[in-house]
Amino acid sequence: MKTLPIFTAMAATALVFISMTPAKFHTDTYKLDPKLSTIAWHAAKMTGKHNGTISFTAGEISNAHGTISGSVEVDMTSIKNTDVESPEYKTKLENHLKSADFFDVAKYPKATFVITSATPITEKKEGGYTHHLKGNLTIKDKTNEIEFDAIVNIVGSRASCVGTATIDRSKFDVKYGSKTFFADIGDKVIYDEFTLQFNVVADK
Repeated sequence: MKTLPIFTAMAATALVFISMTPAKFHTDTYKLDPKLSTIAWHAAKMTGKHNGTISFTAGEISNAHGTISGSVEVDMTSIKNTDVESPEYKTKLENHLKSADFFDVAKYPKATFVITSATPITEKKEGGYTHHLKGNLTIKDKTNEIEFDAIVNIVGSRASCVGTATIDRSKFDVKYGSKTFFADIGDKVIYDEFTLQFNVVADK
């Protein structure tokens, strides 16, 4: 019978075709939990320093077989101060940060960060960092690339990303008290760089 050789040839052809077809990789996506995720900010001026918090509203972390991506959205109207004891001065400071002098939250209520690359860190590094992240940060409709080290941990149905990013506010048109814009400001200078210490927790 000639049927068997024909079927054998067809099976071999199908096997070759399957082996040439690109594999479809599955991507796991984890949604940010705003109740568990936190941001702490730290800023300084020549005569002192302040710190506080801001809240996430949404975001996600995706894992495509080890390739990490993701984005987050921040509620700029949620800026709070945590170091000032006087309720009156605390409110005054928070309102000033929200005003057009700084982040103008009435006009720009959201900030976003989108990961453009997450490179695994192969050497042992102080802080236990696992990835070097690069991405686009948008504040006041101004977008700039930032980069920082982070600990990315994905176990089961939960993903987390922890780290500290240093931001240069002058690149986002936040001018008040900045020596970049006001060279003769003297001891009233507020330093351009501030830090955001973040802990993103996301679940499937």
